[in-house]
Amino acid sequence: MKKKIALSVNAGSSSVKVSVYDVEFGQAPVQLAEAQISGLTSPPPTLKYVRDGKTVIKAKEVDDNIEGQRDAFSLLLETLVEDEDLPQIKSKEDIGIVCHRIVHGGDYSKPQLISNETYEHLENLNDLAPLHNANSLGIVQLCIRALPTANNVACFDSQFHSTIPEHIRTYPINRDIARSNKLRKYGFHGISYAFITRSAAEFLGKEPDEVNIIALHLGSGASACAIKNGKSWDTSMGLTPLAGLPGATRSGSVDPSLVFHYASDVGKLSPASTSDLHISRAEEILNKESGWKALTGTTDFGKITSSAFSSSSSSSSSSSDDDDDDHEVMKLAFDLFVDRICGFIGSYYVSLRGKVDALVFAGGIGEKSPQLRAAVVDQISCLGFQIDDEVNNKNEIRNVVEEVGKKGGLDEPRVLVVQTDEQFEMARACAEDAEFWSKEKDKMMMTWRDDK
Repeated sequence: MKKKIALSVNAGSSSVKVSVYDVEFGQAPVQLAEAQISGLTSPPPTLKYVRDGKTVIKAKEVDDNIEGQRDAFSLLLETLVEDEDLPQIKSKEDIGIVCHRIVHGGDYSKPQLISNETYEHLENLNDLAPLHNANSLGIVQLCIRALPTANNVACFDSQFHSTIPEHIRTYPINRDIARSNKLRKYGFHGISYAFITRSAAEFLGKEPDEVNIIALHLGSGASACAIKNGKSWDTSMGLTPLAGLPGATRSGSVDPSLVFHYASDVGKLSPASTSDLHISRAEEILNKESGWKALTGTTDFGKITSSAFSSSSSSSSSSSDDDDDDHEVMKLAFDLFVDRICGFIGSYYVSLRGKVDALVFAGGIGEKSPQLRAAVVDQISCLGFQIDDEVNNKNEIRNVVEEVGKKGGLDEPRVLVVQTDEQFEMARACAEDAEFWSKEKDKMMMTWRDDK
C-alpha cells in the first residue's frame, strides 16, 4: 500500500487544529505540519502554523471573515495547500485520509469510515451531545465536498471506554427507558487516554495490556480514568462530558436537582438553540456558565493557581480587601479541584484493588501545573504515591513521558506526566486499520459523496 497524506482535525468550541502526517500502513505516522486557528469565541481569531517543527506563523490575526469552525477549517486547508514549502500537498487531491475527532460515538468501539449510514447515526447522537458533536460534523460535511478523493474517518472520544463493565456503566434508572434512549455512561477524552496508556506502558517497560494506571486528563475540560490491563475500567465523565470533574465552564457532577433551584427557566430552550441544535437552559448553565468562570470570573487555571499561592492581605499592609477576596476565591477553586480529583483517585485505587502501576497527569493543566500535581500527590500520599519536588518543579516537561515522583521500590506506584497527543493518536489509528486503505471502500465512499 502506498503512503498517504492524512489530516487529523480537532474542532473545539473556540479553535480548530489540523495536523498533517505522512502515513504508511502499519507504520507510525510522521508529522509534517500543524495549523491552528484559536479565539473563535473571543475575536479576533489568530492563526498559528508550524512546519517541520519550525514556527512559520506565530500568532497572526486573521483578517478573513471567520464566523465559525467551518470557516476556520477552510482557511487552514487553504494555508496548507498554498504553502510552496510543503510539497507533499500540492493540491487537495494529495490528501488521502481525514481523521475527525468526534466527541460522542455512542456504541462505536473503534474508528469508523464515514458512510451515509455512519453520518446519519452520528447526527442522531446530537441529542446526547448537542454542545459537542455539531462543530465536528459541520467540518465532516465540508470535507466531503472540498476533498472528494479523501476518505473521512471518525475517531471517537468515547470509543476507548467501550470496555467499561456493565455494572459500572449502568445508571440505576428504568432499564427499558435507558435502553431505548441510550442512557448510560459513555466517557470521553478516550483518544487522549489511548495515547496515555501506550506511552505510559512503554515508559514502564510493559505491554499496554499489562498496565494498570489512574490517568488524569486535566484541561479546560477535565476527567479521570481507571485503566485496567490497558483498557478503560471506569471514567469520571458519563452520558455526556458534563459529569465528573469541574472545568473552565462546566460544573462537573452536582446534585441533579440543583439546576432547578438555580434558575426558573431551565426546562426551556436556550436562545442559542437552532433548528438543528436543541440546547436547554439547564444544559447551557451547567456546561457554559459554571466551573472556574462562574466561581472566579476567569477560565485561566494558571491565573487561579498564581492567585491561590500568592500571599493574602494579612501578610502585607498594602494589600487591598479586593486582593484578599481574590486570593480567597482562587484558593477555594484550587482546593475544590484538588479535592474532586483526589476523590476519583481514591475510588479508582480501590476499584483496581490497589494494583496501580502509576498515576499519570496529562492535559494542559496536568502538564503545566507543578503546584496542582504536588497538592494532589500530597493528599493521596497515604496510597503510596510520592512527589519529587525538585523534578516536579522543573520549568518545562520536555519528553513525551517524564517521571515526577520519587522512585521507590518495585511495588510502589509511580507518578508520571504524559504530553498527550490526540492528533497523532488519530493518525496512528488510521494507519493501522486496513479498512481505511481499501480501494473498494474508496469507491464506495465516492458514490456516497456524489449522492450526498
